[in-house]
Amino acid sequence: MLTIPAQDMKRRLHEKLNGRPHFVPLARQAVQALEDIQPLTGHGRYVFPSIRTGERPMSENTMNAALRRLGYTNDEMAAHGFRAMARTVMAEQMHGISPDVIEAQLAHGKSGPMGAAYARAQFMDMRKDMMQRWADYLYQLAGNAQVPTLRVT
Repeated sequence: MLTIPAQDMKRRLHEKLNGRPHFVPLARQAVQALEDIQPLTGHGRYVFPSIRTGERPMSENTMNAALRRLGYTNDEMAAHGFRAMARTVMAEQMHGISPDVIEAQLAHGKSGPMGAAYARAQFMDMRKDMMQRWADYLYQLAGNAQVPTLRVT
């Protein structure tokens, strides 16, 4: 389980100071990837630290620059676009998952004046299942490709 403190979420100041953390259930594949990369980045605070300082995480701009080097234009893909893509694919391809569960996973608040006050369900068991199904789906798309083992040199 990945825990993102309330102050690190994209929220209003009051919610950053008084809000709940956001929990992200990790699929088996995600845990394995983190274990595999630990020898390379496990000595610092962040799995993917800023190249300039280990005191901050890698920025979205760094991810966008990597996408440009891979040949994607700004019109084709941006780092934040992976969230929208996941939301769309989950809704269209992964039958039986409630839109409310997907929205909870993406930390999208309920709209309207009473949304946040009354809609507090976290759907954690369903989100755990959804994240495992999502990882399985991605691995199926990749044809069960084996990711090379990372080595510390």
